Amino acid sequence: MAAKLIKGTEIREQILEEITSDVKQIKEKHGVVPGLVTILVGANPASISYVTLKIKTAHRVGFTEIQDSQPETITEAQLLALIDKYNKDESINGILVQLPLPKHIDEKKVLNAIDPDKDVDGFHPVNVGRLMIGGKEVKFPPCTPAGIQEMIVRAGVETSGAEVVVVGRSNIVGKPIANMMLQKGKGANSTVTIVHTGTKDLATHCKRADILIVAAGVPGLVKPEWIKPGACVIDVGVNRVGEKVSEKTGQKIAILRGDVDFDAAKEIAGSITPVPGGVGPMTITMLMLNTLKALKYKLGIE
Repeated sequence: MAAKLIKGTEIREQILEEITSDVKQIKEKHGVVPGLVTILVGANPASISYVTLKIKTAHRVGFTEIQDSQPETITEAQLLALIDKYNKDESINGILVQLPLPKHIDEKKVLNAIDPDKDVDGFHPVNVGRLMIGGKEVKFPPCTPAGIQEMIVRAGVETSGAEVVVVGRSNIVGKPIANMMLQKGKGANSTVTIVHTGTKDLATHCKRADILIVAAGVPGLVKPEWIKPGACVIDVGVNRVGEKVSEKTGQKIAILRGDVDFDAAKEIAGSITPVPGGVGPMTITMLMLNTLKALKYKLGIE
């Protein structure tokens, strides 16, 4: 029996509807809506595309969105001054600096300059520390890990006491999702193992997993025989492995492949995310949710 598909596209729609409803209620009661500023430096096509989607989503849910595009020649000091301006702006609840930045700018210094209470990407060391402590200390979990956890919960997968194996140890996905899954609370309380390129016998570790989260960036890394029958498999990988011509438009489009051998894995797993259409759509969705949370914190709304 084929695995149940956990579709990020469907879960995204549910969450965006919930955010839109919350925004309307807050506007009616308090006269304000969440404010998000997106700072884009330079003209990287991928960054422009991604920022455009963020802006579109923010407008859809009723946010005030400021697109602040800056030339690639902006100095580090000027960019830090711009962030300071938005830190002090009471109408702005979330600040997002689109990465990568030009080489003459220190990304770490820029991200650390954002007010932790407006750091809706969850990358500031203060928010990383809050995530480690867990519980009510957590304000803004990083968006992709938050999306992963939300998908697991909404798919009805039991996490309490479950064996979770995370393949990958990045600061953006691997480390934070591992920490989130071991905390006490809903969608967590799991026993977590992190594996990586230095791990001996990856297959044996993966085979133990009730929930297997793969964020290695290696197409087809996880083979079907690595998967425990009935396991929940979350494939975070989005790897470009070639191009094809669209039958509809005649244009070349990328062929994307996950870190899991999907076609074979879906015959063994109990539930699995597709690529594309799985984890990907959740990242911007959780950015919107974090921005809404930032305004709620400010207003003292639970």
